Amino acid sequence: MYILEEKIYFWLLLGIPVLILLFLGVLVWQKTAQKKFADAALLKKLSPNRSIFKSVLKIIVISLAIACLVIALVNPKVGTKLETVKREGVDVVFAIDVSKSMLAEDIAPNRLEKSKQLVTQIINNLASDRIGIIAYAGSAFPQLPITTDYASGKMFLQSMNTEMLSSQGTAIYEAIELAKTYYNDEEQTNRVLFIVSDGEDHEGNVKAIAEEASKEGIKIFTIGVGLEKGAPIPIKRNGIVQTYKKNSQGGTVITKLNPTTLQEIANEANGTYIDGRNTSEVVEEVTTVLQNMDKKEFEAKQFADFKDQFQWFLFAGLLLLFLDIFLLERKTSWVKKLNLFNEQ
Repeated sequence: MYILEEKIYFWLLLGIPVLILLFLGVLVWQKTAQKKFADAALLKKLSPNRSIFKSVLKIIVISLAIACLVIALVNPKVGTKLETVKREGVDVVFAIDVSKSMLAEDIAPNRLEKSKQLVTQIINNLASDRIGIIAYAGSAFPQLPITTDYASGKMFLQSMNTEMLSSQGTAIYEAIELAKTYYNDEEQTNRVLFIVSDGEDHEGNVKAIAEEASKEGIKIFTIGVGLEKGAPIPIKRNGIVQTYKKNSQGGTVITKLNPTTLQEIANEANGTYIDGRNTSEVVEEVTTVLQNMDKKEFEAKQFADFKDQFQWFLFAGLLLLFLDIFLLERKTSWVKKLNLFNEQ
């Protein structure tokens, strides 16, 4: 585990390409100026030991030195001590619909991207709760087991797309069944499942499974993403809409938000339905729900001691600058023997 203390200094790395461009500019200027005063053969006689290779090597060494010094300023730290700490929180599982209907753009940028934005913002507002992520379409797939690693959660979240699962549909039933396996403590009373979906094309007896989940202490909150007026499902290539999804009769499919189904699921499992259009309102409502729930004490491992590593990069940078002092722009005997640039 490592952390970067001062990431802002990475901007200084932009000085390296600027330096290289200046170096190339000077070479071009030198060539142009030399042609005005003497031909190439005469210049070769006047400065026989001038080496292009040494000039290139010097700029490489200086660039590496700058990179090392910048990383030293960023001050990377490496975790050296792993501790087990006790925390209190709620186990929160997000079941996210990745069916094709989530590509509809009735809510910007589309339903799936909006869902990912909502969950990301919710995670950003969590304190010590544990999270898990499930992806589902025609079937359900465990994306991330229960964890306190929010960074991993957001990384897995961003990788979710409608191509993850080959079977299409909206198997909310399977998603709830899978979510039940995420809670491994029988005495746990603070189990929360957030289903983020447009509620369309659901399969199975959803109300029955929601009621069964409620009996096991799982509260289900549903977040509806999309609009009831609906929108077509775009089929894109390289980000450009080629056509829209058609039904068997050749007509354009219009997918609509189905809040009724989502409300029924939430009601059966002692939860509520949340309109997903306004991100800040969703985050505020979810935060309130979680704050009012009983907290469970659990153990989590985390790095408690981080050691600075800047000194290694500082030493490397200074060493490279020191070596640069001895890199003259004239040829040395071993460079002459190599003749890397076919110099006569």
